Amino acid sequence: MRHVVLHAFADGLAPVDVYRRITDFRRYPELTDTVREVRVEAPLSDGSLVSDWTVTFRGGLMRWRERDTFSPDTLSLSFEQVSGDFQTFEGSWRCEPRDGGTLVVFAASFDLGIPTLAEILDPVAESTLRNNIGHILIGLVGAEVIDERAPAAQG
Repeated sequence: MRHVVLHAFADGLAPVDVYRRITDFRRYPELTDTVREVRVEAPLSDGSLVSDWTVTFRGGLMRWRERDTFSPDTLSLSFEQVSGDFQTFEGSWRCEPRDGGTLVVFAASFDLGIPTLAEILDPVAESTLRNNIGHILIGLVGAEVIDERAPAAQG
């Protein structure tokens, strides 16, 4: 399984404001060309959501359905793919106060489920995921990625 961690800084924005923007999935397609469509269902009884995503991926599209669990007290959320193009896709977002702004930490693990092509496809998917998350953060909060090339661990 491939792991990606990305840190970005949103200068002058409070963590609660950044968290609100990150959790407003419906706005993603308005703010970045990377995300083509997000459909969000009504909240479940536990407050989590199910959302359907269509995202540009290397000249094509990737689609998946995920369950999103929100933790407003810690300004974090987690997601886990329920179905879709990945074999496994899960991760989290976290917002922390930092130097008059907000540090945003995105972490994800994924497996495309094609072991024979993993050596070729996984690095491309990782790079594309990093790039897409960077574009999303620029569109949502004007954040600057501060460690785009942080090392990724393989599992």
